[in-house]
Amino acid sequence: MAGNGDRGGLLSAGGILSIIVGVLEAIVGGLLTAVSAFGLPLWEPQIPFVPRFGTILPLESNATPVLIAGIVVLVLGIVAIAGGIAALKRSSFGLALVGALCAFLPLNVLGLLALVFVSLGSGEFKAEDI
Repeated sequence: MAGNGDRGGLLSAGGILSIIVGVLEAIVGGLLTAVSAFGLPLWEPQIPFVPRFGTILPLESNATPVLIAGIVVLVLGIVAIAGGIAALKRSSFGLALVGALCAFLPLNVLGLLALVFVSLGSGEFKAEDI
């Protein structure tokens, strides 16, 4: 019985981490999309030795790569949120695993933990979904 409680805790932790990373990805993707699509100015602090965002992101010449990257990150965030919700509801292992993978794709530690926790909690889902 103790093993099932631990797995349920890991699955819940994986779902919560997927949701957290998905929200952050959606915010960043939405900001990148808005900045490139509408030509909004980026906040640039007047701190010495800090590179300007204008030199990192090619917004003046061609904003298409930034727009595409923003849309991709936004979609990854939405799928990660949906997968986290599926993991918390224990409704669909496939969606939970894809959501955790989308949380990991920007290569961050929280996404890796979400992927590992959801993978370890696969036994908690309904038998017909696995």
